Amino acid sequence: MKRLTININIILILFLSLTGIAQEKKDTINVLFVGNSYTYFENMPQIVSLISDYSKTKLVTKKSVVGGAKLSEHWHGKKGLKTQELIKNGDFDIVVLQEFSMGAIKEPDSLFKYSKLFCDLIKENGAKPYLYLTWAREKVPQYQEVINDVYSEVAIQNDAVIVPIGKAWKLAMELRPNIKLYDSDGTHPNQLGAFLTACTFIGTILEKVPENLGTSYSIEDAYGESVVLLDHIDPLDVIFFRKVAQEIINKH
Repeated sequence: MKRLTININIILILFLSLTGIAQEKKDTINVLFVGNSYTYFENMPQIVSLISDYSKTKLVTKKSVVGGAKLSEHWHGKKGLKTQELIKNGDFDIVVLQEFSMGAIKEPDSLFKYSKLFCDLIKENGAKPYLYLTWAREKVPQYQEVINDVYSEVAIQNDAVIVPIGKAWKLAMELRPNIKLYDSDGTHPNQLGAFLTACTFIGTILEKVPENLGTSYSIEDAYGESVVLLDHIDPLDVIFFRKVAQEIINKH
């Protein structure tokens, strides 16, 4: 007589399905952020991933970043960067490109050249290129229009998606002139600036910013300890930033 072999894992899955205990599996989008400190300041890519937990789609984020890095340095593998290798081997759905903060103002030709090289590489590897349209520095807000125009042209030439971060910052500061989005250096984002940036990324990728967002975001480290990435945003600020991001996305 043959012995009947029972797979306990199959039985468990069937039990969970029948009892309604099994949770619905989320869709997943893999995103690579390519940039510098404008990308990694205040843990922005990780915040994007955590905010996506409030939606039906999980954004799994990874980054290739070094402070002050230009797209040309990413392309040529300087400063220890291995961005091309990551794009070729990472199985990403989206790759976000961020030029250094004054690139659109001081070196637009380089931005056009290396954006095209990267966009072609990204498409060849089955992903969609996104362009991180950054904000003007605090003391030179007049540069925002130039940044907008340069990134818009780059997007048109490369069939890339613009993430209108700078436009979201501008709208937030127009609506609330006293709001503080900059770090003390007048260029990098503080926690509020990073949160607005993350909301705009989420809204652009998923076409809607999730509702009822949290006010604090944390992860567990390898030892199970909680690591706070963003802490105690005023609930009214959360509502404000969500609406600003959604308004900009709707207009874009």
